Amino acid sequence: AAFGGGEPRDIRQGCSKSHPGRVIRAWADYSLGGGWRPESRVWTAMLLLGTCLLYCARVTVPICAVALSSYFDWDKKQFGVVLSSFFWGYCLTQIVGGHISDQIGGEKVLLLSASAWGFLTVLTPLLTHITSAHLVFMTSSRFLMGLLQGVYFPSLASLLSQRVRESERAFTYSTVGTGSQFGTLLIGGAGSLLLDWYGWESVFYFSGLLTLLWVYCTCKYLLSEKELTIPMNYLTRGLSVPKQTKVPWKQLFRKAPIWAVIIAQLSTASTFFTLLSWLPTFFKETFPDSKGWVFNVVPWLVAIPTSLFSGFLSDHLISQGYRTITIRKFMQVIGSGVSSIFALCLGQTSSFCKAIVFASASVGLQTFNHSGISVNVQDLAPSCAGLLFGKDSLGSLCVICVYLAGYLIETTGSWISVFNLVAAVNSIGLCTFLLFGEAQRVDTDSVYVDL
Repeated sequence: AAFGGGEPRDIRQGCSKSHPGRVIRAWADYSLGGGWRPESRVWTAMLLLGTCLLYCARVTVPICAVALSSYFDWDKKQFGVVLSSFFWGYCLTQIVGGHISDQIGGEKVLLLSASAWGFLTVLTPLLTHITSAHLVFMTSSRFLMGLLQGVYFPSLASLLSQRVRESERAFTYSTVGTGSQFGTLLIGGAGSLLLDWYGWESVFYFSGLLTLLWVYCTCKYLLSEKELTIPMNYLTRGLSVPKQTKVPWKQLFRKAPIWAVIIAQLSTASTFFTLLSWLPTFFKETFPDSKGWVFNVVPWLVAIPTSLFSGFLSDHLISQGYRTITIRKFMQVIGSGVSSIFALCLGQTSSFCKAIVFASASVGLQTFNHSGISVNVQDLAPSCAGLLFGKDSLGSLCVICVYLAGYLIETTGSWISVFNLVAAVNSIGLCTFLLFGEAQRVDTDSVYVDL
């Protein structure tokens, strides 16, 4: 129903009565036979915009890091607690978000979560001024933000895995995924100016109100009232896994490729969020005379074309007959390996221009992960991609890396240790994926259907 019309949901209802598993095949057949219609162009644009606003809200605190630390008199260890608290919440809702999306539709989950995080972002500055326990409040607020945003990408994975052919997944996911760079670019540019002109509170208002406007426009112009309603039987089915549709995790996790993509996903997510969280502070402290809109904009501006190019290149090479897993691993070498080299160079330079180049190259090349492990989960088990994506992202490594970065800076006084950490974690994930990664569909689908 997300891509123009109610037919997929009708198919789902009819199939689920006779055989719960047939809905997956029927919905996939419908999609390949015409479900991805011209309306999908509008939906793709809206999903890209939604991802953009997701990152606008997510990056508000890193953008305002120096201002918040000064305003509330926090050191880097304390601010590391605030930054890392987001990921404690983020990892808790990955599985439930993916599973509910597989059951009731990813578009509903996306809109509900966006409404909640939009309101939270707007209310944060207001509530901060009426409490004296600023560190506790901001930590709790970021934790709740993580809970709300944790469902987004599993829901997106569920939606795209059931709607997009294998030969088109990399480019589609990369296109929607560029929203993360657009969002960071938008909040980096506009947020830096608002921060200088009106203070840190204005950055939160700007991000939150834009998110609420997106939700309103999506509900009003792209979805009907019937499509916005969540029937109780879908909600009940989304909150519990019936025996006949229960995913056989024991069989699934005996597969080495599953563990390879989990470890690689955790590694790349941890290093990406470490850079996302601490790069603004690195530039502000290392080059205090530099303009915030430069270092908050340029790296993410570079990342947009590299993300699109990686998706186009991946799909093109697969269509030319190259093995899918070969292309996935090639993309991952660039996304994790080559990007880490530039991250190491970033810690060694004392030139602002070189630092911008190295940061841009590192952040830009990381987008090749979209065509590597990010779509590999859809290669392995498309029928439960949302739930499996949640399993991939579940864990405390993101929290540990973001907090450890702040601890290293505070105790050693050197940013080199942070970029060494990024390179080391990336290496672990890359080596695991190169050794054990595969792109052949595991037997999960047939079991998922027949149990």
